[in-house]
Amino acid sequence: MLDGKKTLFSGMQATGSLTLGNYIGALSNWLTLNEEYQCFYCVVDLHSITVRQDPAELRKRARALLTLYIAAGLDPVKNCIYYQSHVSGHAELSWILNCFTYMGELNRMTQFKDKSAKNADNINAGLFTYPVLMAADILLFQADVVPVGADQKQHLEITRDIAERFNGIYGDVFTIPEPYIGKTGAKIMSLQDPEKKMSKSDENINASIYLTDDTDTVIRKFKRAVTDSDNQIIYSEDKPGIKNLIDIYSTTTNKSIEDVVKEFDGKGYGDFKLAVGEAVASILKPIQTRVEELNKDKAYVDGIIKDNAEKASYFATKTLRKVQKKVGFPERVR
Repeated sequence: MLDGKKTLFSGMQATGSLTLGNYIGALSNWLTLNEEYQCFYCVVDLHSITVRQDPAELRKRARALLTLYIAAGLDPVKNCIYYQSHVSGHAELSWILNCFTYMGELNRMTQFKDKSAKNADNINAGLFTYPVLMAADILLFQADVVPVGADQKQHLEITRDIAERFNGIYGDVFTIPEPYIGKTGAKIMSLQDPEKKMSKSDENINASIYLTDDTDTVIRKFKRAVTDSDNQIIYSEDKPGIKNLIDIYSTTTNKSIEDVVKEFDGKGYGDFKLAVGEAVASILKPIQTRVEELNKDKAYVDGIIKDNAEKASYFATKTLRKVQKKVGFPERVR
């Protein structure tokens, strides 16, 4: 407990550009969590280098992501927003936890298999031990809860296994994290292949709406969205394209699915796609305006980076020193 609140940890990788799916599925849901939790939101740049990155581009994207966190409404005073690479405890704890993680456990991780298939020329040790660093991210702050998607449940499970194994040897050291189950939001799918999730790494730029897309781009992408030939606004699993657009319009306008279907009864896909595009553009515009303001105030953003790195390091060090003592490392001479 920090300041009488349970602790929540989450983060996003500093690769690619955030999409509407990232915003609806995660970022928008983070905005009020600080009322109930002490929140740590990480710009995940250590994990990013398991795949080769252009250094200048990685730095640029990391700052852009941190700026977007703030622009989207995360208060950097009430929430600890920081770069993972600025808190050395992540890497230090990861090494220790590597020594309490079994090869068999890591071999079973489906994400390693998926990423290895996509990066056959760079199957590195970091890619293999990625889940251990993720465990360190969570356990470093004694997180009580972690928001997880379906593709991350396995990572939280191995985090719990590692923490329980360590506690079984050394006593009550780590908090055992639970999944955070918030309000169930719509799962936003690709505009070009509505059978798969909208992704910031999709090679087809028309498949995703990025938070930095201007109004004309947003509307153009929705006009090109894959639907079907029925031209009826019906919410059905066998009409994934139009179902996805209804989910997006419902979420961005705070209207129920039933009300959306009723509103567009008798209208065609052209009218509906335009309405969805305009609704999405209207929620992105204030975020983009705030990004522009923040980009002009370098000193303010730098101050947030410095202050929150210090805050995160303070809490990280408390856990790290405890762990180091438990495993037998010599105490530091002060």
